[in-house]
Amino acid sequence: MAVKIKTKYGLIDISNNVIATVVGASATANYGIVGMASKNALRDGVYDILNRENYKRGVVVRSKENEIVVDVYIIVGYGLKISEVSRNVQSSVKYNLQQQLGIHTKAVNVIVHGVKILDE
Repeated sequence: MAVKIKTKYGLIDISNNVIATVVGASATANYGIVGMASKNALRDGVYDILNRENYKRGVVVRSKENEIVVDVYIIVGYGLKISEVSRNVQSSVKYNLQQQLGIHTKAVNVIVHGVKILDE
């Protein structure tokens, strides 16, 4: 289901794939994020790190009226404070959705699917 925004010039229809791409790019830009994980870990493989073309497999978008709820599945770097990294993901995803797409986000749920040792 897509998000529809009414403006004085007409209707803007934003697909969930576009929202998932913005969410994935926002999440992976944060320090401590190794990558996106698939929401279907059993089918796709638990430790598969998604590339940019597959961000939609690691993001679930549910829309209600003019607000959306986003679930983001991530893999965090080992040795980092998971709660702080998750908080940073929440705030950057919420900010970028508002700034880039004009969408108000009701909630950003971060699901940590794994921890990976960072290469130095």
